[in-house]
Amino acid sequence: METNSETSEFLTTNRKALTVNLDAAKYGTFAEIGAGQETCRNFFQAGGAAGTIAKTMSAYDMTFSDSIYGKVGRYVSKERVVKMIEHEYALLEERLKDEIGSERTFFAYANTMKAKSYRGGDDTHGWMGIRFQASPGGPPNEIYLHCRMWDPENVQQQHAVGILGTNLIYGAFYHNHDVEKLIESLVDNVGNERIEVDLIHFSGPVFEGVDERIANLHLVRRGLTNAVLFSPNGEITQPSEALYKKAILVERGSFRPVTRVNIDMLKCSGAQFIQEPLIQGKDVIVLAEITMNNLLASGKLDYEDYLARIDLLGATGNYVLISNYFEFYRLTSYFRRYTKEMIGVCMGINNLLEIFNEKYYSHLAGGILESFGRLLKNSVRLYIYPMKQRAYRRYLTLLAESQDNKVAEPIDGANISGGLADELIITCNNLRVTPQLTNLYLHLLENGYIEHIRGIDEDLLEIFSRDILTAIAENDPIWETMVPKAAADFIKTKKLFGYCG
Repeated sequence: METNSETSEFLTTNRKALTVNLDAAKYGTFAEIGAGQETCRNFFQAGGAAGTIAKTMSAYDMTFSDSIYGKVGRYVSKERVVKMIEHEYALLEERLKDEIGSERTFFAYANTMKAKSYRGGDDTHGWMGIRFQASPGGPPNEIYLHCRMWDPENVQQQHAVGILGTNLIYGAFYHNHDVEKLIESLVDNVGNERIEVDLIHFSGPVFEGVDERIANLHLVRRGLTNAVLFSPNGEITQPSEALYKKAILVERGSFRPVTRVNIDMLKCSGAQFIQEPLIQGKDVIVLAEITMNNLLASGKLDYEDYLARIDLLGATGNYVLISNYFEFYRLTSYFRRYTKEMIGVCMGINNLLEIFNEKYYSHLAGGILESFGRLLKNSVRLYIYPMKQRAYRRYLTLLAESQDNKVAEPIDGANISGGLADELIITCNNLRVTPQLTNLYLHLLENGYIEHIRGIDEDLLEIFSRDILTAIAENDPIWETMVPKAAADFIKTKKLFGYCG
């Protein structure tokens, strides 16, 4: 994540709290349990809190918390913070609606946090949210978010949570017309090196036009997190819940659109993955991953194109991860936050060669050796989908034209000519990398870190996304044979990628 400075042109935390306190319309409650006891303190310290705060609640003891808000499965969860907000907001309306409801806009803010403690544990995270009216007597609106705290000390984490909570309250009141600005302002005066926000949810009339898939993309784009996860039905999902203690199989691609090759790659690599001894008896999750670099390949972000890719992958039953992890070793390190189980990464020959491009590792002291050490430690395996010689030659030509670092050699040692040469299949077993990388490559191949995907449908090796997009634009029905039926139906129904048939 790019770092935001703690000292910038942003309003200070104190100024934000004071602005809310001096707004005669705002009136509400604060409820904080666990480590998040600092937000209301910011408002008290700013001055003028008597005109804003109806009540503060710090139900630290679990028994007291349960007696007030009811029992839930986990104390640090969205379910808990929702119960807190519902309870406090209902009390506001019950006790104050008739008295001041026609002239004040009510709000209820709550958080439940787990910070570092003397007992140890590194899973420092929490939920916070706010329910608020945009006008007196109006319907409520809501924002919920999940965050992680990265400070090394408990007191620092509490301080950071207090700033985040203040930013959320201020943003809900004064940036609700501009969700992207609201999201970016969440780390004002604290920085994303101390706080990570990996999920955000909006509801209510003032957010009626907000697409949560775009809102959560902003979290990645603006550096508040490095990855967000969507379920097959397109809903934003907390990564720690979906990935926790699961074996993971992931395919990176552009998926513009998802092709039969993409599905065949997942199906065949998945068949090998689930036979691994380390996988037996384990839960497995399959992900399609798109990097922000890919989404921004044209120089700007096309939201309709982005949503189309998520929808298409969802239509084929896949979870979708949007990440800032260009290097694969950073992606697998991210997964290690949530699981110690085996990780499989399936990819084509072209992506494999990209991993062997030394230019990407100049910032590492150990260069490409360090990158592979990070990537392949702790039960990680690469599953490689083959490529026909014709496509392989085209790829090498593109590399040469871009004057990129040379990482591979043509497969032409036998001087085969004619049509047969184009039909040769390049696999990870016969791939030739440049001489300086040969020993490293053979070591990884012979020790099982790189594995050929077996049982593939060779008839699909001539399918390329760019050809599908051209066929769609030209109204050539052949494209329908190149994508899964569910994807073809979705493209035609939604008229995606210029389809006008």
